[in-house]
Amino acid sequence: MLEMTEARSTRDALLDAAYDVAVAGEWQSARMVDVAAAAGVSRQTLYNEFGSKDALAQALAIREATRFHEGTNRFLDEMHPDAPVDAVAAATEWTIREASNNPLLKAVLTDDTHELLPFITTRGDAIIAATRSNIESYWRSHWPDVPAEDVALAAEAVARLTLSYLVLPSDGPDGSAEAIAARMSTLVERLLMKGSS
Repeated sequence: MLEMTEARSTRDALLDAAYDVAVAGEWQSARMVDVAAAAGVSRQTLYNEFGSKDALAQALAIREATRFHEGTNRFLDEMHPDAPVDAVAAATEWTIREASNNPLLKAVLTDDTHELLPFITTRGDAIIAATRSNIESYWRSHWPDVPAEDVALAAEAVARLTLSYLVLPSDGPDGSAEAIAARMSTLVERLLMKGSS
């Protein structure tokens, strides 16, 4: 049990160090040995844990997505939405607002080297899969009567569209968190109605 705790804390220390490097805008120039030193471990420990700088970036992206999922779930637990459409609206609005102040997402979107951006775009499959799974799990536990295929379709659409809005935010009233949430809930409502017809 102690070994597992130590392994987890080493991994977290490495991800924290990688986070600091990315937020500082130094991802391209940072070497694995620099990240390891900042975490207080050897370069070999870092390679043993992640294998490569790309794998470290992927893990960092997944950890940030997981934090968003956990925050969304806590928010929804406080809100107690009455229906899936209400949950989508609330979760979307919360996510858009949180993302607008997220230091890592800001760093990724303004990274001129484009080393980190692919992990939420062309290589963002893991984030989309994790987001879809989180949505499906929440819906199944709160609205078990909604057909699984409808849940899967809606969760896929919400995951992909939310990430799209985060990567390419819109300006003006149509780009507000409320407007995006309204569009997302309308889409989900139509998907669920189509599935029940």
